[in-house]
Amino acid sequence: MSNKIEKTIARQQEKIAEGQFYEAHQQLRVIASRYTKGSQWPQAIDLLSSGAQLLLQAGQGGSGGDLCNFLLDVYNKSETKPDAASKARLLSLLRAFPPAEPTRKRFIGDMIGWSAKFGDYPAGDPELHHVAGTLYAEEDEPYAAEQHLILGTKDSADHLVRLHYTWYTESDDPSTAPLFAARSILPYLLTGNLRAANKSLLLFGSKLGSSANPPAVQEVSSKSSDLRVYPSLPLLNFLGLLLLAVQRGEASLFRQLRAHYKGQLQEIQVWNEPLDQIGEMYFGIKIPSQGNPLFDMMGSLMMGRGGGGGGKKAAPKGVGSPAPAPALD
Repeated sequence: MSNKIEKTIARQQEKIAEGQFYEAHQQLRVIASRYTKGSQWPQAIDLLSSGAQLLLQAGQGGSGGDLCNFLLDVYNKSETKPDAASKARLLSLLRAFPPAEPTRKRFIGDMIGWSAKFGDYPAGDPELHHVAGTLYAEEDEPYAAEQHLILGTKDSADHLVRLHYTWYTESDDPSTAPLFAARSILPYLLTGNLRAANKSLLLFGSKLGSSANPPAVQEVSSKSSDLRVYPSLPLLNFLGLLLLAVQRGEASLFRQLRAHYKGQLQEIQVWNEPLDQIGEMYFGIKIPSQGNPLFDMMGSLMMGRGGGGGGKKAAPKGVGSPAPAPALD
């Protein structure tokens, strides 16, 4: 940061300390606009990020959020790449937002959009998704948390399963365990993240086994695989067998599996479309062409949108539904 920028920030910091929030915000905006008009991108970025941080820390979410979104506009105009420094700057600002601040939703959306445009991940940078998802999970915003954690890093599955298991324990119905487990397993499969799908089943099963009233379980082992079988939870067995079938890639095995559990699957029609997609992706079983099925499912299965800011969690309708969304590992 240049001496000139440091002096500007110091002056605005004094104004903020004196409670002159509007004046500081406006001056920061005007100065940053001058830099952007002159394509002085580093200066604009330093000024906006530092100024936004000061305002957010002072509890001025609206003014700070406005500068954050201005910063992302500069990122886009300057074609800044999502490297370690540019992401760290955004994540520091994201963590400084008050949870209920309306401008944060736009900031998260624009942040993901920028990283998708100039980075290596078409669905947005996994690290940015991970941090956004964990923040939403901490704030008890499960639908928004799901959408970001599914797109996150290799550590995101731990947070996602913890979220779903906690949600499951609040349902007071042991039979719903497979429905909550599927909320991570099916989306991970839909995006080719088989490792995360397997990890999710393992973590969810471990949490079930360590609960106060664990369900009966049988360990079935073979030369190629190990499987936990739950006599009282047939759909959890279905999910485990589905993961094994995906690893083998045999279409006949997948068809047999769906036929065997036809009765149970009929009770959760909302699984039909994701299973059809899995059939096409992993077993070559074609389904009729449709717009963008993955993102269509996100709307129909989530029961509560909010890509950037979800609604509070509610009890699943009927027998529940998984929540597919793209994932990266």
